[in-house]
Amino acid sequence: MPELPEVETTRRGIAPFLERRSIERLVVRESRLRWPVDLPESLAGCRVQSVGRRAKYIIIETTVGALIIHLGMSGSLRIVSPDEPHKVHDHIDIHIKGGTLIRYNDPRRFGSFHFTADPVLNHWLLANLGVEPLGNAFSGEHLFRCSRKRRSSVKAFIMDGRIVVGVGNIYAAEALFLARIRPTTAAHRVSRFAYAELAQAIRGVLGNAIQVGGTTLRDFVNSDGQPGYFKQSLNVYGRAGERCKRCDGVLRGQVLAQRSTVFCPKCQLTSGWERSYLG
Repeated sequence: MPELPEVETTRRGIAPFLERRSIERLVVRESRLRWPVDLPESLAGCRVQSVGRRAKYIIIETTVGALIIHLGMSGSLRIVSPDEPHKVHDHIDIHIKGGTLIRYNDPRRFGSFHFTADPVLNHWLLANLGVEPLGNAFSGEHLFRCSRKRRSSVKAFIMDGRIVVGVGNIYAAEALFLARIRPTTAAHRVSRFAYAELAQAIRGVLGNAIQVGGTTLRDFVNSDGQPGYFKQSLNVYGRAGERCKRCDGVLRGQVLAQRSTVFCPKCQLTSGWERSYLG
């Protein structure tokens, strides 16, 4: 599904067309998404104040409340011409005064649209989320403190949205490779030193992916209908059996916590304790 960089790319793409403008009307052709879509009539005519993001949710703040959008497994928001005919999987249109149309397409219908008039971060979808990986609260020390009693794998740990949000399967594998940490290592066995490197790697891999527009995998396209390009620089994800770009070893693939993962058994050390002592 679209991960944090894809969602952030979409947010940046649609924000200039929505912010400080008024919603003219909404058209819901299919309300049977992951949860039934029930949007208030008051959204028509309201002004958009900001377009933000929390984890993988796009948050459109308006003068009457907030629209919370999740792209699900195959959803996309695109800027299209108001007279462009809708296609079979075009479920929701947001018409903006002045002629802009934001169209939601979702073949699998696993995305969601929610509205709240209350403080948006109190919404049940957002209230229990962890820190943002690109925010000031995220650090190696945060990961180290949260991991002390965690016996799950370090990869599953950093993919837990209650610890840190938006680190999906692709970027978790890539960050662990950059930090030289084996993904199967129990989270509580990873050293403070290694978590500092892992936090830096997570920031770096997500930041780089945002700069180039996300990852081209399956259905993802950005707000202009164009695919992302981060896949071109993946080090391990999807490369099981190929040569490691760092040490020329053979990359190993396995299923971990019901997700495919790839790592280098030669240069991804067990926990990072070795490097903490070596400097």
